Amino acid sequence: MVSEGDTAPSFSATVGTSDHEPFDLEDHIGDGPVVLAFFPGAFTPPCTNEMIALQERADEFADAGATLFGISADSPFSLGAFREEHGIEFDLVSDMAGDAIRAYDLEMSIADLGLHGIANRAVFVVDDERTATYAWIADDPTNEPDYEAVLDAVEAA
Repeated sequence: MVSEGDTAPSFSATVGTSDHEPFDLEDHIGDGPVVLAFFPGAFTPPCTNEMIALQERADEFADAGATLFGISADSPFSLGAFREEHGIEFDLVSDMAGDAIRAYDLEMSIADLGLHGIANRAVFVVDDERTATYAWIADDPTNEPDYEAVLDAVEAA
């Protein structure tokens, strides 16, 4: 599991847009803190609440020099529709292959719902040296992060 002070694993995936743009974490390292917000699934109530809460604070993250990304195992199509429906302006990254989810040791299943290989809810702040300066992993995937603590971590990075 990635903890504060660890080197954040790099990964490549796809941005959830109609163009299915490639995403590589390395492309964003060195431009200020990167916030990686892993979430179990688009269109679920807790995940919708979290992504909307992050969007509501997007200007504060930008003012602190951070780039914000949501990451889930959802398809790029689902994430694109989710962004559009909820007015999410930051990129949502599709990790359908689960590479990032496994690299951050966040893989979980909710067998009762038929969900396997999805991400547990977690937030990491990664600095210009690719060090995780903040790591929060939910004890229960329905829990949301402390948004002020995330913003404080960004400002300190």
